[in-house]
Amino acid sequence: MLDNLSATKVNGGWHKQYSHISTSTHCQMRFAIFLPPGASQTNKVPVLYWLSGLTCTDENFMQKAGALKKAAELGIAIVAPDTSPRGDNVPDLDSYDFGQGAGFYLNATQAPYNTHYNMYDYIVHELPALVEQHFPVTTKKAISGHSMGGHGAMVIALRNPKSYTSVSAFSPITNPINCPWGHKAFSLYLGDDQMKWANYDSCELMKNTSSDDFLPMRVDQGDADSFLIDQLKPENLTAVAKQINFPLTLHMQAGYDHSYYFISSFIDEHLSFHHSHLRS
Repeated sequence: MLDNLSATKVNGGWHKQYSHISTSTHCQMRFAIFLPPGASQTNKVPVLYWLSGLTCTDENFMQKAGALKKAAELGIAIVAPDTSPRGDNVPDLDSYDFGQGAGFYLNATQAPYNTHYNMYDYIVHELPALVEQHFPVTTKKAISGHSMGGHGAMVIALRNPKSYTSVSAFSPITNPINCPWGHKAFSLYLGDDQMKWANYDSCELMKNTSSDDFLPMRVDQGDADSFLIDQLKPENLTAVAKQINFPLTLHMQAGYDHSYYFISSFIDEHLSFHHSHLRS
């Protein structure tokens, strides 16, 4: 059952927020959806799933990215879930990069996190099923995200290449098994077995991707991003892509940082990129 929290008309379409009890995360989850003008049961539209970064909720992208005007023009729905399970009974740490607001889009295996922190299952299975059941959308979908969400989008697409037409990311954590954010999150969510870590690392997953499972990937990265060297490491991803001829296009953008100012500067290009594949 979905509980409608808000409905706001924008760019001729509608931005709506919903909450529901999740069978994946065993708590109340919230997500936002933008439905473009003309979306109806007789005119269903494709969906872009957007995964946000550390400390974000479903609201950051919808309010700051400036994406809805272009999405309305292209006839694309956008679904933005929260970044983690939340609630008084959900385990947490007093830390911006772990726990609530930092689910890393994985299925935790370590107590006490494994009951609620199943964001991978939520994004891959539960949320699309809900969206396709309750809204005028097709089964065609693309996926994108920022930072931790860029990590999530790429991991999910690489593990489920037949489920998405395309994938893109802004400033993604490309190689979390080799950066501080990834080490902290993976050790606490997944334990010390680094074989499990590789299941949520884009570089490791891409290494083992066959050409039959290639899908178009676009990454935009600002060269003035303060996290570029220590946390994001796009050069690791491009090295793997070059090795196996994976269809990755990396756009290094001069002078841009890690913020939503960066995302808003190039979101139209990402939407057009996905639109070209959602239509095919």
